[in-house]
Amino acid sequence: MNISTFYLSRVENAKVITPEGDKIGRLKDLAIDMTLPKPMIVAIRVKTSQGTQLLDFSHFSIDKSKRQYVLVSACNIPSETPAENLVFLKENVLDRQIIDINGKKIYRVNDIRLATLTVGTIAVAVDVGLEGLLRRLSVAKPLSVVLSLFKANIPAKFILWDDIGAIDFSSTTYTGIKLTKAYEKLSRLNPSDLADIIEDLDQNAQMAIFTSLDDERAADVLEELESEAQVCVIRNMSTEDAADILEIMPADEAADILDELEDDKAEELLQEMEINASKEVRELMEYDDGTVGTIMTTDYISFSEYWTVDQTLKELRRLKPEASWIYSMFILDEQFRLTAMISLRDLVVSEPEAILKDIMITEVISVCDDDRINLMSEIITKYNLLCVPVVDSEKHMMGVVVIEDVVHDLMKSRRRRS
Repeated sequence: MNISTFYLSRVENAKVITPEGDKIGRLKDLAIDMTLPKPMIVAIRVKTSQGTQLLDFSHFSIDKSKRQYVLVSACNIPSETPAENLVFLKENVLDRQIIDINGKKIYRVNDIRLATLTVGTIAVAVDVGLEGLLRRLSVAKPLSVVLSLFKANIPAKFILWDDIGAIDFSSTTYTGIKLTKAYEKLSRLNPSDLADIIEDLDQNAQMAIFTSLDDERAADVLEELESEAQVCVIRNMSTEDAADILEIMPADEAADILDELEDDKAEELLQEMEINASKEVRELMEYDDGTVGTIMTTDYISFSEYWTVDQTLKELRRLKPEASWIYSMFILDEQFRLTAMISLRDLVVSEPEAILKDIMITEVISVCDDDRINLMSEIITKYNLLCVPVVDSEKHMMGVVVIEDVVHDLMKSRRRRS
């Protein structure tokens, strides 16, 4: 009888036989090819009298006879296959952590469900429920019978293979796995969600996933991690790779991370960073704790008062700034002193030929870079602001503080006190 669906636990150690019924060996593992669009079984690991062999699965069918699973070869001497790009379901997936990209949670794989279709045999889902664990212990069926007397069921939970964002390969020495392929689905997740997941993993798994991200994505995720996780990730990266990511991050966020590191490690990273980025971060690190400068970002948009609205809008299209940068835009004089601000709303509704000087707001609420942070919450609440410009004692523009940074600092302070 040919089998359409089955579990890995049920075929493990199954007999592998020739068409005449002669024993070839025992099944030890099934393997999928990571380069294929679907998790297709392409090879099996078989323990034979001559040792362990990796055989081409296309020569086999899975049958069930007298309640026992067997793998039947279409030829007496099945061909071997190379191990390149293979993931072994028992060795590399079973009992490992996986990420459910829909539920955004981490689960442990207790079993794997497979199906034989016209195109071949594929892994369709992982069993992360209690039922899968009991099935492997061969007690699922008898326990189900007992529970049915009380109208109860064994909890079952499956995650479709297509919904697996990553498999934790961090503790295996198997080198045939292309991690970029294994982790590519994580690009669907919001950086904040991915950061939450990474924080729940052990150090090896954290690094395996984090280093699979491109630099832009890694910078976004690093920014969302808690301080302890940020430090752990940076310490375990090469100096060159860590510096590349810190350069991409907002300077204030990079400064916060380096402040948590040992002085010699922080200096090593600063030396590796690009000169301008390093200079910007160093300046922020010089501020005393609890001052506005420590949560200020030096990323802001400024224009000359003599620009037209049309010029300004074209420049914004060219810059494609972050959303937080256009809460407010600023007018600076030739000495880079803050003189006025412009709201995005006024810019959009004004005529293209209008001059910024005619629509700018000259009464600007600002703070000094050495003011205390608690002043920020008072100002933001009182004036209902989304961002506040930061100046020095001579009104030179130093940066801005956005409301998210104030809230983040308050939350961080509360966690430290607790």
